[in-house]
Amino acid sequence: MEPRISLVTLGVRDVALSRRFYETLGWHASPASNADVVFFQLGGMALALFGRRALAADAHVDEGAGFGGVALAQNQPSRDAVDRVMGEAEAAGARILKPARDVFWGGYSGYFADPDGHAWEIAWNPFFTLEADGRLTLP
Repeated sequence: MEPRISLVTLGVRDVALSRRFYETLGWHASPASNADVVFFQLGGMALALFGRRALAADAHVDEGAGFGGVALAQNQPSRDAVDRVMGEAEAAGARILKPARDVFWGGYSGYFADPDGHAWEIAWNPFFTLEADGRLTLP
């Protein structure tokens, strides 16, 4: 697994309120955003705001059992690459939270927990541009 982060997702109680907060700070939401998820370009990576309960459900963790409302994400160029990285993580001692599979938003992803329980999503997203150097560019 390469040492990089493509996307940081913050689990929030109120997506619209959080969006207004970041926009008040001068951040500009990507056109890829909607009522359920908001994306902000951060140089070569992105920040997402997603409902806390929905994020916990997506990662297959109990919101009240130590889930901190944050999932780190790394995008990959293909489904096969997602499977490879998930396998590498498991071999390194990660606990698989959600095996990689096709997901509701049109991509392919899985989640693992590092030794401290931090959730990582490994994803292929056909709607985002992923440069050869791993930089993620939002539409």
